[in-house]
Amino acid sequence: MNRATLIGNLTKDPDMRQTQSGVSVCTFTLAVQRRYADQNGEKQADFFNVVCWRGLADNCGKYLTKGSKAGVHGSIQNRSYEDKQGNRRTVTEIIADEVEFLSRKVETQAPAYEEITDNELPF
Repeated sequence: MNRATLIGNLTKDPDMRQTQSGVSVCTFTLAVQRRYADQNGEKQADFFNVVCWRGLADNCGKYLTKGSKAGVHGSIQNRSYEDKQGNRRTVTEIIADEVEFLSRKVETQAPAYEEITDNELPF
């Protein structure tokens, strides 16, 4: 069984792109706070690279921003590639099946109204 469930905050805005065949891909890093503090009393976090595909990628790119709280359900995947210098690199990523948007929707500011005194009322 390979399942991961994480709740954390995005460290920066998601990166949206498309494959050569036009499939949407969204990547972001999720900072997940550990349950304990270090010896100095400071909270520690782990950082997970998350990859979303297709419609899920489109929604994440549209609704998530830096600092957004998100819940991610998916699987852990290791991927190897060769960097520009020819070195072999391996990355561990969370391939998301579901992403829950846990931040409150940003409220638009209420329109500002000019205060009117009783003397200014026409009745």
